Amino acid sequence: MSTAGHFIRCLAAVAWEAGKPLVMEEVEVAPPQKHEVRIKVHFTSLCHTDVCFWEAKGQTPLFPRIFGHEAGGVVESVGEGVTDLQSGDHVLTIFTGECGNCRHCHSEESNMCDLLRINTERGGMIHDGESRFSSNGKSIHHFLGTSTFSEFTVVHSGQVAKINPEAPLDKVCIVSCGLSTGLGATLNVAKPKRGQSVAIFGLGAVGLAAAEGARISGAGRIIGVDLNPNRFEEGAKKFGVTDFVNPREHDKPVQQVIIEMTDGGVDRSVECTGSVQVMIQAFECVHEGWGVAVLVGVPRQDDAFRTHPMNFLNERTLKGSFFGNYKPKTDIPGVVEKYMNKELDLDKFITHTVPFSKINEAFDYMSKGECIRCIIDMGA
Repeated sequence: MSTAGHFIRCLAAVAWEAGKPLVMEEVEVAPPQKHEVRIKVHFTSLCHTDVCFWEAKGQTPLFPRIFGHEAGGVVESVGEGVTDLQSGDHVLTIFTGECGNCRHCHSEESNMCDLLRINTERGGMIHDGESRFSSNGKSIHHFLGTSTFSEFTVVHSGQVAKINPEAPLDKVCIVSCGLSTGLGATLNVAKPKRGQSVAIFGLGAVGLAAAEGARISGAGRIIGVDLNPNRFEEGAKKFGVTDFVNPREHDKPVQQVIIEMTDGGVDRSVECTGSVQVMIQAFECVHEGWGVAVLVGVPRQDDAFRTHPMNFLNERTLKGSFFGNYKPKTDIPGVVEKYMNKELDLDKFITHTVPFSKINEAFDYMSKGECIRCIIDMGA
C-alpha cells in the first residue's frame, strides 16, 4: 500500500488520566518494525480488562495510553521478518501471543508463550521498548501490545491471528479475548461429556461464553451461579443455562446447595469471577470421583486458596485456564470457523454498538453493567 513505510496520521481515543473520559486525538502511528504488523482497525469491542486498567484501581498507572485489545481489522503493512501475514489479510488482534519458538509454543498442552505472554505493564513494543504512537511529539503508551482504540495500530505478528476474510469483523472481533477465554475453559479444559452437568460461577461475558461452551458440548444441565438475579432472565437463558442459583437466597454454602441439587455434585464447574471464595465453592461443588473444576477468574495478588486435602483425595480435580487454552495464531481461526459454520452463536453476546466518536458511551454501559459486549465501529 502507498502508506507502507510511512507514518500514518489517524484518530485515536487517548486516556490521558485514570478514570477520565477518553479524548479523540490525532496521533501519528509509526511503520511496523521487525516482527511487527500495522493494522487498520475496523471494529473493536470493550472488555472489562480495559475498564479496570483505565480506572487504575490496584494497578500501576501508565498514562497517556491507548487501550483496547479485542479487534478485527485488515493488515496495512508488515515489518521485517514477517512471512505469514501480508497487506490485505483479515486479522484479529490478541492480548497474548504465540512466538512459535519457545517450549510453550512447541507444547500441545500449553498456550503460555514465553515471549508474548500477557504483560499489562509494558507500554512499548518488545522489539525496542519504544511506542509506535505519538501526539504532538509526545509518546503514548501501548496496552497489552494491541491498543485497538486507534484507527491504525501496530502489533507484534505473534499476536495477530489471520482469519477467514468472509467472516464479519463486527461479530468475530469479540473472539479476541473474553469469548474465547470462557468458551475454551469449558471446551478445552473442563471438557464435559454429553449429558453431564456443568455449573458456571459468574454470568458476565466470560461466564456466558463458558455456558455457551457447555451448550455446544451437549451438557444436560447448566447451572448458573450469580448474585444478580436479572442476569438469568435477561441473558443466561439464551446461552443454555437451565437453572439459576443466587447464593444470597440460601442459608447454607452454595456448594452444598449445588451438591443437593445434583445428587452429589456437578460433573464440571467453571469459575469466572476472580473471587477466591467463589473458586473454593466451584471446586467443592463438583462430584467426588470424577468432578473437574476450572478456574478462569484472576484473583488479587495476595489471595490464597484454602480447601481440605480430602477434597483432592476423593478424586476431585482442580485446573486453571488461560485464554481458554487456545494458541492465538494456531487455534483462534478455528473458533471463527465455528461461527461461520453456525456451531457458535456470537450475535447474542453483542448488546450494544456505538460509533468510534462515542466510545465513552461504551465505558458507561460497561461500568453500569448494562452490556455484555459493546462493539465500537471505527468507521462510523
